[in-house]
Amino acid sequence: MDDIPLSVLFGALFFLLILSAFFSGSETGLMTLNRYRLRHLARARHAGAVRAQKLLQRPDRLIGIILLGNNFVNVLASTLTAVIAVRLAGEAGLVVGAALLTMVILVFAEVTPKTLAALHPERVAFPAAFVYGPLLWVMYPLVWTVNIIANGLLKTIGVRREDSSVDSLSQEELRTVVLEAGAMIPKRHQDMLLNILDLEKVTVEDIMVPRKEISGIDLEDDWESIVEQMVSTQYTRLPVYRNSIDHVVGFVHLRNVLALIRRNTFDKNALQDLLKEPLFIPENTPLNRQLLNFQRERRRVGLVVDEYGDIQGLVTLEDILEEVVGEFTTDPSSAITDYTRQADGTYLVDGTANIRDLNRALDMELPTDGPKTLNGLVLEYLEDIPEPGTSLLLSGYPVEIVQTKGNLVKTLRVHSTQRRAPNTE
Repeated sequence: MDDIPLSVLFGALFFLLILSAFFSGSETGLMTLNRYRLRHLARARHAGAVRAQKLLQRPDRLIGIILLGNNFVNVLASTLTAVIAVRLAGEAGLVVGAALLTMVILVFAEVTPKTLAALHPERVAFPAAFVYGPLLWVMYPLVWTVNIIANGLLKTIGVRREDSSVDSLSQEELRTVVLEAGAMIPKRHQDMLLNILDLEKVTVEDIMVPRKEISGIDLEDDWESIVEQMVSTQYTRLPVYRNSIDHVVGFVHLRNVLALIRRNTFDKNALQDLLKEPLFIPENTPLNRQLLNFQRERRRVGLVVDEYGDIQGLVTLEDILEEVVGEFTTDPSSAITDYTRQADGTYLVDGTANIRDLNRALDMELPTDGPKTLNGLVLEYLEDIPEPGTSLLLSGYPVEIVQTKGNLVKTLRVHSTQRRAPNTE
């Protein structure tokens, strides 16, 4: 060593520090790669991504080769520093040399490269993957020995490499990914993706047309009234029943009726021949399951029943799709306005308005795990039929009863901004 010029020693030390920075930065880069983006790039046959993915399939081997290399160059750098320090300042220079080397390694071979790799993992990890592949092949016997010892120690504390969790996202984690996508996913598409994730949380009871609002054909009516109803209805499929919806006999598609009307062969018997057996849906069926049921049954409409078999409402395929894409009807006559904005910023809301629809339209957060309508929510809260002029606070939203009719809260004035309840302590 004494015969080697100091310039050569300093050059070797500098080279070792570069290697140390490479090992430190590449470790951080490879371990912080987005696994889902890595899979996407690997499927697209990106060379660096393919090699990085292969290395990450056995992280114990990858960490082994990185730490072997990093520790080797750091130890060798320490030895060279000691030689240089002794030659420059004698034994007293050992302490100074150790302190300086520690600072240099910390700043230039640890913090800086690791920060760079954390900010731009792909720029560091993909080129490094080209180096680690051959290096792992050359150093495999030594890496294998180190891994055997390390894995044996892990087994003694109950940790097994085979027990490592597979990369997967829960529903809430996937929701966070969608929300944090930012400009990469347009807001409209974000809303649709989030609505799809929510389908299993929503049941047909939440979106059904209530029983009293079902439009259908009563076979006990006179024939002229039935024909007039078919001609003027805004729906393409209607339930057909006797006396009440509880005695439904089927559904009729008005497209099939037109040909009979054109041939003047349409009567009650012909109508009954066109009926399709009704589809009954339990009220607690999640929307994602019912969507698949509609697809399997090749149906577009069904009647919602409770646990006693009583009909509670009607749900269509369009209702479920609107939960994903929002309202898409183009028929103005079918659009029902449940709320009207007032000059003071409040809203006059129909008591039968669906709470979920209000939350979506007015950006509110009224509870949806109880009553489905605003009227039901008020009655549950007050446990009585309120008088007009009554004010209350529903989940922080000021609400005023404007009009009641019988046992129904018909109209309410709603503030769409939450307020804190007064402190009564």
